[in-house]
Amino acid sequence: MSDRLREVFEEDHDRLWRSLLAYTGDREMASEAAAESFAQALRRGEELRDPRAWVWRTAFRVAGGLLSGRRAENERVIESVVSRDALPDEVVVLLDALDRLAPADRRVVVLSLVSGLSAAEIGGVVGATAATVRVRLHRARSKLRVALSLDGLPENATEAP
Repeated sequence: MSDRLREVFEEDHDRLWRSLLAYTGDREMASEAAAESFAQALRRGEELRDPRAWVWRTAFRVAGGLLSGRRAENERVIESVVSRDALPDEVVVLLDALDRLAPADRRVVVLSLVSGLSAAEIGGVVGATAATVRVRLHRARSKLRVALSLDGLPENATEAP
């Protein structure tokens, strides 16, 4: 493994996996997407100019493909590292609200709030300019606020920490 890719793995893997879990709601999908993105990066080796951006972009593309397959079967079930019953009510409500967003909206919200990426970094993952990401993120957060208010959480529940 190249030093650059090893650095990306060590610094980003856990955060990437958590982001994929929030995006997909499924531990297995999150693990599969993360593993596949690093495996593809290994095969490409030194030809990758920016391994970090490439791995994140690829992981979310793989996860999106897995989600579309599951959505076709209409059986998305939110999982967690622990039992859903053991999760705080606010977390369950947030996961349900995220699930109501379109995949593109859910992706930018997760990349911002869970991953802590900037608009420019999110743009590198989703293939958009930082300005486009800011607009999409604003709209997605508005939709998330509506979904959360329907479930009884206060509007400020979607504010970044």
